[in-house]
Amino acid sequence: MYKLARGLLFRLDAELAHHLTLGVLTRFPAAAGLMAKPVPESKRLQTTLHHLQFPHPIGLAAGLDKDGVALQGLARCGFSFIEVGTVTPRPQPGNPTPRLFRLKEDEALINRMGFNNRGANELQRRLRDRPLRIPIGVNLGKNKDTPNALAVDDYIHGVEMFAGVADYLVINVSSPNTPLLRDLQSEAELIPLVQSVVAARNKACQQRPTAPPVLVKIAPDLSDDAIPALAYALAEAGCQGFIATNTTITRNGLISEWKAESGGLSGRPLRARSTDVIRLIHQSIEGRLPIIGSGGVFSASDAYEKIKAGCTLVEIYTAFIYKGPALIAKMVEELDKLLAKDGFERMSDAVGSESNMEKKSGLR
Repeated sequence: MYKLARGLLFRLDAELAHHLTLGVLTRFPAAAGLMAKPVPESKRLQTTLHHLQFPHPIGLAAGLDKDGVALQGLARCGFSFIEVGTVTPRPQPGNPTPRLFRLKEDEALINRMGFNNRGANELQRRLRDRPLRIPIGVNLGKNKDTPNALAVDDYIHGVEMFAGVADYLVINVSSPNTPLLRDLQSEAELIPLVQSVVAARNKACQQRPTAPPVLVKIAPDLSDDAIPALAYALAEAGCQGFIATNTTITRNGLISEWKAESGGLSGRPLRARSTDVIRLIHQSIEGRLPIIGSGGVFSASDAYEKIKAGCTLVEIYTAFIYKGPALIAKMVEELDKLLAKDGFERMSDAVGSESNMEKKSGLR
């Protein structure tokens, strides 16, 4: 059914199709069941991230449901977790349209949305009333008109708003679509920001039995030399995990007509680079912290590649647009088979196994 629906949706402007799809999932959550398949249970795929439990590692990346309006419908697609946002303290419209483009020949998207969202108050209310049992992460950003010198205030505000309703928090300073935001990725800027956010989280959760872990989302466009040093410094500063990666501003090898549009590129062209970043982070922190892999995951083998490179969980976004809800069950079923074929009784044993094999063989 999704193949038919996609044919109709892909005739529309990409952002219009996006809003129509979210609208259907919001008003008719059960509609997801018409296109999704039952997700098989697998003890092999059960995993944890800090105190959080996941029946399998496939979740939804931030950006698709920024305001958390369609959580019930998306959960029925079979995701084991959903990340909402990016959310900013105050509502903002984002960048001018058009700002979302399908690169069908490349199985990719380019977006320059610019953190368009309804603001922290509305998302907090919606998450406070959520009926879901699966983990929900909140991706935090700053408002466009907040200068970088005051950015920490926006992120602290996000922590104060969501520490009680989110299962994990993500610091997003790696989007290419907010002017100067990526300047905050330097160690000089990011380390004190993370320390302040973690302190705010600790204060907000003093009376709670658990606190949402704070993760940092990494850009794929940082150099191979910069990523290990930054990851190690962030771990020392109190960061409790990473998301690798955000979208990229590179345009290597694209053939679609929209390839020259500005914004962040996601989808298949990002697969190899995001896996490289996962590997660099995992090796630099010696597997001490969890990594959520994101970027170009279209199949179980893509997910498995990232798991062996060092990630604990995997997020999809662009593949969900191109392949539809049935993709989740298919990935879970095939990933279980891949793990079994390689002799892994638990998925956690496969995390970073590529690096472990290199160590044993003396390659590094």
